[in-house]
Amino acid sequence: MLLWIHQHQEYIYIVILMIFLGIEIIGRVPSVLHTPLMSGANAIHGVVIIGAIIVMGKAESDNYLALILGFLAVILGTINVVGGFVVTDRMLEMFKKKK
Repeated sequence: MLLWIHQHQEYIYIVILMIFLGIEIIGRVPSVLHTPLMSGANAIHGVVIIGAIIVMGKAESDNYLALILGFLAVILGTINVVGGFVVTDRMLEMFKKKK
């Protein structure tokens, strides 16, 4: 385990820096821009779902790890897309004029 961490130390640093950078960037986004950002995230997750389906289709039938991970990616990506659209729809309802 320690050897693996040492071999991938640069990647670990990059992931940690990306996490902090993402938190800083998203934390400074005005609330008016959250709806367009959510729509963009939904589009990205749609691409993830398509990629997972392609990977599952090209995986060998005895490669259970690839099939399970692909299935989980499809399920979690779909939940994220549907939830994102629900949140986006609710946020857009706030901007409609009330009767």
